[in-house]
Amino acid sequence: MPPQPVPVQTDTAAGPPAPRSLTRSIGVGGGTLLTLSCVTPASSLFVLVPPLFGSLGTGTALAIGLAVLLCVGIAFCYSELGTLVPSSGGEYAMVSTVVSRFAGWITFMLSFIVILVVPPIIAIGVADYLAVAVHIDPSVAGALVMLASTGMGLVNLRSNAWLTGIFLVIEIVAIVVVSVLGFAHSARPAAVLVRPSMDGVHPIALVSVIAGLAVALFVVQGFSTAVYLAEEMREPHKTVSRTVFWTLGVSAVVILVPVVAITLGVPDLATLGNLDLTALVVSWSSSTFGTIVSLCIAAAIVNAVIVMVIQNSRVLYASGRDRAWPEPVNRALSVVSPRFGAPWVATLVVGISEAVLCFVPVETLSGVTGVAVVALYLAIAVSVLWARRPAHRRPQVWRMPGWPVVPGVVVLVLGYVLVSQSLLDLAITAGVLVISAGYWWGYLRRRPDRWLVTVP
Repeated sequence: MPPQPVPVQTDTAAGPPAPRSLTRSIGVGGGTLLTLSCVTPASSLFVLVPPLFGSLGTGTALAIGLAVLLCVGIAFCYSELGTLVPSSGGEYAMVSTVVSRFAGWITFMLSFIVILVVPPIIAIGVADYLAVAVHIDPSVAGALVMLASTGMGLVNLRSNAWLTGIFLVIEIVAIVVVSVLGFAHSARPAAVLVRPSMDGVHPIALVSVIAGLAVALFVVQGFSTAVYLAEEMREPHKTVSRTVFWTLGVSAVVILVPVVAITLGVPDLATLGNLDLTALVVSWSSSTFGTIVSLCIAAAIVNAVIVMVIQNSRVLYASGRDRAWPEPVNRALSVVSPRFGAPWVATLVVGISEAVLCFVPVETLSGVTGVAVVALYLAIAVSVLWARRPAHRRPQVWRMPGWPVVPGVVVLVLGYVLVSQSLLDLAITAGVLVISAGYWWGYLRRRPDRWLVTVP
């Protein structure tokens, strides 16, 4: 039996007055600054990439390059669905509208895993780079960054776009410095980039590089968050797709270039196994220069967390507005500040929860993130295959070239990457989804007035 149409609530629907709407104030420039900051090129490079070097060695750039190529197809999927369903709910709103309410709920839980886990991982990393000036426990440092970012997330989005733009310039400067130093101290030929190895002698199997795509996708995954801002973008049918592709293109260059520079410039390949980027920059320059770069990196991490709080709070706001929870919770989460136009309750819930998670071991936080990101992208790629049925033929929707071949190939590749992950990570993610399905069958399914996707 074909999926039944999903109930869609619009701003003009009859009934009680709708909650205050988000303000459309962001264009391609502001949207790109916010989403590019959420890609967090510096924090991805300096927090997420070192562990990837530890497992893939000289194959790290290859894994990230393959991830970027795969992300082009994923960006096509996000652009089409993001203009078809321009909701701040992001992935869950798109899947709910195109496929079914149950599929949307499971997608929401996948995105919720990502939005709760990623910011604490990034925030905890600030301690390593603040150590050049002050020593502070990583969990405490992460919690303080989360709380400060939550405060910034409560103010006007346009102001935050300019603030994160300033921070973005700082982190780009840090990345340029690292890249220039790395290439200036190049110690090996570029051929090592396509011959993955930890020591230059023993090769790393291609299957290991493909398995590493889950983490590599995590490194560049922020481009998709443009769809979270669709309700606050002017002319979303144009702005969303342009923001997605601008962000992906710039982030690919900003992340890949320094990864290549580091791979070629480390004194010996054994250094990649336990990479200390601050020490590496010092060895290339001086302790003073290393201190400056480290503080720029710390600023970039703070910038990343601010943007994550802003965008992640929109997802929780949308879930309350779309009535995913008991009514008192829905009312609270859908409250928007009349002064700043921000969903302040949702912002506080997200930010404070993530501050608490900073005291959970990083290994526990990061264990399922790669699996959740791959599964989330897989849900979007499958959904876009359904997006051209007659029920979804709407004006002013960006349509990808190469449909359905592009999403079909993306589905096959992501499916292979997903089954290549560890059984433990897959089991933990599956366990969360089973509990989520229980909430659906026990509460949401019996209430047709709940989980109504709002498309302004």
